[in-house]
Amino acid sequence: MKSKIEIPIFFSTDDNYIPFLTVALHSIIENASKEYDYKVIVLNSGITEKNISEIRKLGNGNFKIEFADVNEKINHIMSELTNGLRDYYSNSIYYRIFIPSLFPKLKKALYLDADIVVIDDISKLYFEDLGDNLLGAITDDVVNGNESFKKYSDLVLGVKPENYFNSGILVMNLDKFRDENIESKFVHLLNTYNFDTIAPDQDYLNYLCKGKVKYIHKGWDKMPIKDDNFSDEDLHLIHYNMFQKPWHYSDVLYEDYFWQYAKKSQFYDDLEEMKRLYSDEQKMLDDAAGIDLVKRSERIMDSKATFENVLEDKYFDKIKI
Repeated sequence: MKSKIEIPIFFSTDDNYIPFLTVALHSIIENASKEYDYKVIVLNSGITEKNISEIRKLGNGNFKIEFADVNEKINHIMSELTNGLRDYYSNSIYYRIFIPSLFPKLKKALYLDADIVVIDDISKLYFEDLGDNLLGAITDDVVNGNESFKKYSDLVLGVKPENYFNSGILVMNLDKFRDENIESKFVHLLNTYNFDTIAPDQDYLNYLCKGKVKYIHKGWDKMPIKDDNFSDEDLHLIHYNMFQKPWHYSDVLYEDYFWQYAKKSQFYDDLEEMKRLYSDEQKMLDDAAGIDLVKRSERIMDSKATFENVLEDKYFDKIKI
């Protein structure tokens, strides 16, 4: 009997995001094809045994779930950070960059953020033909919907805003990542310059992968932002990015999909309680953080210490990595 193709799917999370991860997994499992095997690897730096046990219960005949503690691998990198992460990010956002070296036998993989719902077979995304590109990704609606962010992408990273991608949904060409030493280049830039950014891993990836990205249809990373040019017939994956979280707010676009799968989660009561308890003060802090992010982008644009200003053209051709 011919063995099935196994599709590797990576998440990176901590205990705080386990409830949302269960919702994402329920949606993926329910819509997955029986033609393939799926292997989920949850990258983490220490999740409680209780939560690991809860997640593993979701596995079935063609759906395996494993956990990989990567704490030791990135400790030395995190210790070099001086400009810090914004408080709604955790160190887990960097884990995706280390997938090629952590899993040297894999040639290709999906990386997905945990704040998603998938309403189509995720194998369709995996089988996107990447050619010689480093990755497949989807342009970022948040960046393209804000004039300051658009200027930031162009002036700070040297990436046209229409080409700036969201790093929460990636089809990764792992062989190409290794061939081009993307991990080593990232570590070099982080330790040598530690550029101030508005989206830490995302900005680095946009710079390092510039010109080597296969752009995939927006329906595979649709954020809950109204877009008259988008047809819901093309909707495959919803990404509740930034502050548009249905577990915090009502009337979030596509919230019904989230609650449809949340009801299947063992954390459903917790998610409902989370929404009920999300205070007006917390919502005001979200608003303030959004405003601060725009101001931060403008401050960085005024700085001389940016990717575009500091790094010469073909920078990595001139140094040894």
